[in-house]
Amino acid sequence: MDRRLLRDRVVLVSGGTQGVGAAVARAAVREGAAVVVTGRRPEVGEAFAKECGVTYHQTDVADVVSARRSVTDTVARHGRIDGLVNAAGLTSRGTLLDTTPELFDRHIAINLRGPFFLMQAVVADMVRRGEPGAIVNVISSSELGGQPYLAPYVAAKAGLAGLTRNAAHAHRFDRIRINGLDIGWTDTEGEDDTQRRFHDATDGWRERAADGLPMGRLADAAEIADFVVYLLSPRSGVVTGSVIDWDQHVIGGKD
Repeated sequence: MDRRLLRDRVVLVSGGTQGVGAAVARAAVREGAAVVVTGRRPEVGEAFAKECGVTYHQTDVADVVSARRSVTDTVARHGRIDGLVNAAGLTSRGTLLDTTPELFDRHIAINLRGPFFLMQAVVADMVRRGEPGAIVNVISSSELGGQPYLAPYVAAKAGLAGLTRNAAHAHRFDRIRINGLDIGWTDTEGEDDTQRRFHDATDGWRERAADGLPMGRLADAAEIADFVVYLLSPRSGVVTGSVIDWDQHVIGGKD
């Protein structure tokens, strides 16, 4: 008997060619799903698709037309979408005082507007077919406050957390479950680039960072991916509208 969590399901993963999104795509394939991943760089996406047995769709989630096309093309190819994961994100730094309107708009476009219209298109297909589905938004524990240098990022991710709850409430009787993960500091190739570009990090930064963390390490993308797959699957039951802390720091805890 095939006990894979996502057997015969179609899953679209935005930002699925690297980092947490790529880990989710791998886990979804392992659990039996037909997976479509999106990303802006064809050379990266096509190589990843060949390696992992997924379909790549060149997409800029900041462009609503491009984002919507990834949904319509997936439906045209597979007949439906059963699950969506919004994993694409922008982490460029900016404080309240130095963020330009252009940087702010870019964060909103990628971290909030893109997920909004991807959800809109996917939910519309699910409602049209009268079939249940599941969506998982990869958010950030920073949406609860975050560091001063993440002002536009926090604004957008806090919006995504609110959107997650709103959409889940709106479509609960359509049997469409929508949840989010507030992930903490995670070891990905994108985080390595961010640390080197914005914080002058050098080789060994992961080990130095781990020394100051409660569990002695950064979060692992593959572990996050397993939980995302669980939330996409029927195994997670009726859970919807939850924004779950995936972090080793306890929100509200004081020493």
